[in-house]
Amino acid sequence: MGVRFNMIGLFVNDLQKTIAFYRDVIGIEVKQIDGPYAEFKHDGIGFAVFERAKVPEWLGVTPAYPAGLNGTFELAIDLPHFKDVDREFDRLVKAGAKPVMEPKDMPWGQRSSVVADPDGNFIEIGSFNSEE
Repeated sequence: MGVRFNMIGLFVNDLQKTIAFYRDVIGIEVKQIDGPYAEFKHDGIGFAVFERAKVPEWLGVTPAYPAGLNGTFELAIDLPHFKDVDREFDRLVKAGAKPVMEPKDMPWGQRSSVVADPDGNFIEIGSFNSEE
């Protein structure tokens, strides 16, 4: 039996601001909010956010966090067609996401763009289907 991750959790500076971003900008429905933790309704892998200020008491150690744009990982949104990438990028930026990389065609056959959430975490918007 292999290991299977069942959730991605982000440790964030401002829990309420981050909940609002993923709910109102990205469009993910909130499943529950319980103190310094919120979980979203999400098919496939679970998705949650935790308030950074509470992490040291939970772990018993104080972790370090990246500042600015966080290039250590990304969340990725896969869309049906290239044209959808441009539309979704524009929609997210107009709704409040920070633009990082405008839509462009990548050498490996993908149309891709990147925005950031309030903590600078990358969200890639991409598609491998150039046909409509």
